[in-house]
Amino acid sequence: MTGFMITILFCLCVGQFIYIYRMKKHEKNWLDILRGIQHGEQDKIFTKGKGRIADISYEINGIIDSNQAQIAQLKKANEANKQILTSLSHDVRTPLASLLGYLEAIEKGVLDQMEEQEYIGVVLRKANDLKMYLDMLFEWFKLSSNERKFIFEVLDINELTREVMIEWLPVFEREAITLSADIDDDDLLVSIDPMAYKRILNNLIQNAIDHGHCTKISLTIKHISNRAFISVINNGKIIPDDQLPHIFERLYKGDYARSDKGSGLGLAITKELVINLHGEISVSSLKNEGTKFQIRLPISK
Repeated sequence: MTGFMITILFCLCVGQFIYIYRMKKHEKNWLDILRGIQHGEQDKIFTKGKGRIADISYEINGIIDSNQAQIAQLKKANEANKQILTSLSHDVRTPLASLLGYLEAIEKGVLDQMEEQEYIGVVLRKANDLKMYLDMLFEWFKLSSNERKFIFEVLDINELTREVMIEWLPVFEREAITLSADIDDDDLLVSIDPMAYKRILNNLIQNAIDHGHCTKISLTIKHISNRAFISVINNGKIIPDDQLPHIFERLYKGDYARSDKGSGLGLAITKELVINLHGEISVSSLKNEGTKFQIRLPISK
């Protein structure tokens, strides 16, 4: 009987020793992994079996995965911001140099009255270009850093859209662009940030003028099921099929919208704003139908 008890105690001691040894080994492994994370390493823990040790290892691996994803996102954002600043510095430098040249000519007083008026008009356009670039940059950084505050109001999107289009009428007349609008007189209520919605429409129209070089813009709003469908169609340059999937990417260089002047952020900002309004946006571009941007926003209940 005594020998049996001694054997049981011995087995218990051996088992306890093995358990403590395994725990020490795992603790060292956990500590090495956590120290490695501080130095940028992303090794994972491999544990067999089940139990508390496996659960702890699983949780640590989850932290590592999350850490890896955040680091990758930060690197991507950092690289994109570098590209944005590089692109913007080029876009700003050109109109700024031109602007200074025209201002110097005006200051010297060597121009006749007609030439001076013409130069002042050019200066004004160049200054507006600079303002547009800077506004676009600030808008993008506010969106990417989640500092853009959205204030939602229940508004008639039909009336809000009409207000935007009225502001564009002088531009359409100057650029010889025909506007076709199909907007119901009845109210169509949507919970929306009005400033964000106006920026979305302005970006799409500006994109059609600057990059599509269109002569006609059509805008329609339809109430289908529980959504408002806002379509902006222009008859300008057709976007090739292989470039359509990338049209909303920031600084995408292949499509027609990045081939002319611009920061390459307009459509990227547009998509981000639509998403923040709980909506969706899509684009199609066909030879006989033009380029169509369609926004879908939920109707206010």
